[in-house]
Amino acid sequence: MTMAAVRWRAVNIQPDRATLRWHSHGRTPICRLSHSVIGDLRVGVRLAETSDPRATILGVNTASPDPLLLVLGDEELLAARAVTAAVDAARAAEPDADVREYEGGAISAGEVAEMLSPSLFGGRRVLVIRSGQDARKDLIAALLAYAKSPDPDVTLIVTHLGGAKGKALADGLRTAGATVVPAAKLKGDRERIAFVRDEFRRNGGRCDEAAASALLASVGNDLREIAAACSQLLADTDGKITEGVVARYYKGRAEVSGFTVADAAMIGDVPGALEALRWALHVGVDPVPIADAIADGVRTVAKVAAAGRGNPYQLASTLGMPAWKIQRAQERSRGWSPEGLVDAMRAAADCNAAVKGGAEDRGYALEQAVFAVAAARRGGGSR
Repeated sequence: MTMAAVRWRAVNIQPDRATLRWHSHGRTPICRLSHSVIGDLRVGVRLAETSDPRATILGVNTASPDPLLLVLGDEELLAARAVTAAVDAARAAEPDADVREYEGGAISAGEVAEMLSPSLFGGRRVLVIRSGQDARKDLIAALLAYAKSPDPDVTLIVTHLGGAKGKALADGLRTAGATVVPAAKLKGDRERIAFVRDEFRRNGGRCDEAAASALLASVGNDLREIAAACSQLLADTDGKITEGVVARYYKGRAEVSGFTVADAAMIGDVPGALEALRWALHVGVDPVPIADAIADGVRTVAKVAAAGRGNPYQLASTLGMPAWKIQRAQERSRGWSPEGLVDAMRAAADCNAAVKGGAEDRGYALEQAVFAVAAARRGGGSR
């Protein structure tokens, strides 16, 4: 059976959650999608029965791959995951799909017309236009003209913050029948608690409401930090997240976490890193997630630095991480040399071995890691 004969269906996808199934023309499921389909973004995969030939992605009906997709909202994490899921859907239908990404304010109407025009060689194409609210009038006109009769072999994905700027593009795409994926910032504790519980559930864990509330109180309301905290807890526990587990790992003020320590160490701010570290340990933050955060910070900067200074959105698919994380790592990479990063990775590995291997003084091991990472950065010189 060829890939062209296969279509896939997503059902009951809550914000930032995917349940996917492949069908052969709507008949018996022929294969399961693994977690690796979505990669580091961890868009979970589960099988679910449905009699509806349509599907829901982030709560909105769609068929996949969809010719027109409007990702509407200012929550960067949700928008990034929606785009990644749509691109992966196109690649699942045709692995050699041509995927191109542009900024709305940096691409001309002529370039878009060339990308969207019928191809002599066929094949699926995916055009992602980020920050559609920044598109000029001629580009908006070209996109809306195309949207009236889209090519079934092309997937056009437009992200838009959802405000008044560039509203004509968002309204026009909606009127043309584009699938609208809401990616607005979550409002209130109820929505954020639901996000936390779903984040654990779709990755094979369990978390009750009390534990989710405790995690939010410790980590804060930034969705990126919340998702990273959930990932760390899943990696370091058996997946059964209780209020006691959260208290053990993230007890203390929301702003005191492993990320605070790691960020300061990666930019060479030794006093700031030590102050955050000592306070975190004082209020009971577990050393393990701090060590994990330091290792993740070094590893991410090394991976992004090796990829060069490209556009974060264009690098996102290649590196398998969201654009916001790439952009942050690019900022952190200033002042680092390849040799310095090697030394920092060695220091982070030694720290993890000490902290997770039952060192007598885990706090001392973390402090030594901070000094070693900062020294590695200084030793690398400035670029």
